[in-house]
Amino acid sequence: MTTVAETDRLLELAATNLGVIEHLGLVFEPGMTAITGETGAGKTLLLTALELLIGGRADVAVVGPHGDEAVVEGRFIHDGDELVLQRIVPRDGRSRAYVNGRLATAGTLSDYGAQLVELHGQHAHTALTATSAQRAALDVFGAIDLEPLIEARMRERELVDRLEGLGGDDRQRLRELELLRFQVDEIDHAQIASPLEDDELRAEEALLAGSTDNREAAAMAASLLGADGAVDDGLATVTEALAGKPAFDGLADRVASLAADLADVAADARSMLESIEDDPERLAAIQERRRVLTGLRRKYGETLAEVLDYHDRTAARVGELEDRDRVAAELEAEIESARATTRKAATKVGRARRRAAPELAVALTANVRELALPNAHIECHVGDDPGDDVELQISMNKGAPLQPLSKIASGGELARTMLATRLVLSADPATMVFDEVDAGVGGAAAQAVGAALGRLGQQRQVLVVTHLAQVAAHADNHVTVVKDDSGKMVSVAATVLDAEARIVELSRMLSGSPGSHSAREHAAELLADAASAKLSG
Repeated sequence: MTTVAETDRLLELAATNLGVIEHLGLVFEPGMTAITGETGAGKTLLLTALELLIGGRADVAVVGPHGDEAVVEGRFIHDGDELVLQRIVPRDGRSRAYVNGRLATAGTLSDYGAQLVELHGQHAHTALTATSAQRAALDVFGAIDLEPLIEARMRERELVDRLEGLGGDDRQRLRELELLRFQVDEIDHAQIASPLEDDELRAEEALLAGSTDNREAAAMAASLLGADGAVDDGLATVTEALAGKPAFDGLADRVASLAADLADVAADARSMLESIEDDPERLAAIQERRRVLTGLRRKYGETLAEVLDYHDRTAARVGELEDRDRVAAELEAEIESARATTRKAATKVGRARRRAAPELAVALTANVRELALPNAHIECHVGDDPGDDVELQISMNKGAPLQPLSKIASGGELARTMLATRLVLSADPATMVFDEVDAGVGGAAAQAVGAALGRLGQQRQVLVVTHLAQVAAHADNHVTVVKDDSGKMVSVAATVLDAEARIVELSRMLSGSPGSHSAREHAAELLADAASAKLSG
């Protein structure tokens, strides 16, 4: 089984000037981490920091006395890469958000937060209370295959879009046809020879526009380079001077090669001289033709190739509109067939969801009853096919009516219900935070809550703010938060406890006397029992 150590989780949390926190930095490990401390020590400020990081409301009241702004930062592993989120709340002005050092919106943080952290506290019970989340949970639990339904819906939507694209208003369709026919006719009338026609005409225009100068240049080149020309005479003199001198054989060969090349150039120059004509009428025709092509490019594309492509697409659209009734009838038939496929797939998904719903309810009920809710009963209701309307309902006591999870009034009851669901439903995010989960429980029930959190910690990272030693004993890691108000200004410190310090903290939680020998023995016993429970579980 893959553990949270190998997947997404919170690595580090830092806060500066957040409430009474001047500066605090914590490194978090995988598994379950207990966060403890005296009442009012500032434990919930850690939850406030996380809420801000995942897009929660930025209240200026969180800005402490140590500066003009509060800063919280979190370093996560997300999809195998490190991700750093930052939120800055100024005393005056709007909050700022950053993702990996780049400015972002609170909405962006919220999008990341939905994948990274799930908060269960007094004001943070959003997970699994929405229909979409409960439907997704049921699908995961029941291993529901949604692909055929998704594909059928996409195909149906595609066909409907195509039908709507044909145009349902006759007058609107006729107006569109008139415009498109005009555009096709305009391009057809131009009779574009090829995508390169404009380039070819540009070259010919340049030649004709300077015909006199071009003829003079060609004549000069032919005269100088041709037989008996100055260059030819010069080469002949050089050839005669080098002839018969073995030391210059290489140079003589090169001069001979050069003479042959110059003869070819001279021939080409004579050919151009003969082909260049002073033709004002042809030049005017070319310029007019280029004006027409330029007009088409201005309307339909940067190049003639794009103009021709636009012509083909527009002609196809004209064909569709002209043949609208036949095409519409074919599409309507395809849509009806697609809807039948969708209904069939929806029936199959609805049947699978209704089959899985009672099994999910039984598993959730069994778990929630272990968590100090012995009379609780959960049911999972699934609506009509395909069963997209999924609602988890709970009754806390015998005879009490069922109600949606979101209607649970007690923060502790809701947190324990969410804990029970997460023990059954394997789903993102990998980091879960619980506050108030132990509210109103003690004794064996507290042990059960702690053991449940410990089991969940084997699947994902779990942070728990708790006042109960029975819960904290099941943690893999333990952080204590201490407030110091002995000086001029209150400060808060958070410390990761080693084994000995952990026994001291559990003793304080048990009896209020960390030095009590009996409390220490009880703390050690709780830790031993929790370790044994993990081994047996």
